[in-house]
Amino acid sequence: MSNVVTYLIDPNRLSREGLLRIFADSSYQIVKDASDINELKAGLTDDSAPDLVLVDCGQDPDQVGPDLGQLRAWFPSAKIVALTGSHDPQLLMACFDAPINGCILKEVSSQALIESLNLILLGERIFPSELIGLLLRGNMNRAQPAAQLPANGPHLSEREIQILQCLVAGDSNKVIANRLKVTEATIKVHLKSILRKINVRNRTQAAIWALNHGMRSDEVEAGGEH
Repeated sequence: MSNVVTYLIDPNRLSREGLLRIFADSSYQIVKDASDINELKAGLTDDSAPDLVLVDCGQDPDQVGPDLGQLRAWFPSAKIVALTGSHDPQLLMACFDAPINGCILKEVSSQALIESLNLILLGERIFPSELIGLLLRGNMNRAQPAAQLPANGPHLSEREIQILQCLVAGDSNKVIANRLKVTEATIKVHLKSILRKINVRNRTQAAIWALNHGMRSDEVEAGGEH
């Protein structure tokens, strides 16, 4: 991987210096670092065009959306990734709803951080797996949109959509099979097809994809073998 021009925003100087050290021997070349978005903006030129912007999103859920939205306006083609040490459900949800490419918890290892960023650069959208659990346990007062697949997106069968809805519910293959009245082997075959069609690597990413497209766990109806 060639050098990735990276901007870093973090109000904590010690944390910022730690991240600079982590990226020193990587392909991520941090060319600008700042304590907040205003300080970053002050040092920008008209031709500033980073490949990646890493930003500590702070502790205020109400400020997360505006800040991340401002970064997207400044850098429309960059990958934007929020870093956070918070497990606050509202803050995580604000990150999920923002126009960014991922959110990574600061408690991950440096290797996991690099690997997650590599996946984001390849086009994946990465969020903490616990976010799915937070949504499913009802910790969010968030209206779910109706399921809406992109016009130019993958063609999914009715059964595949049902399985995605079960993944949103956090169901295991056995539970999905029981709900849909099919065998576990059938579910495994469908899952492989789903992951390939929507271009994700695992069931957690598939559940996030489904949530992004308005799929809800309470819409699943049982059906026969197919």
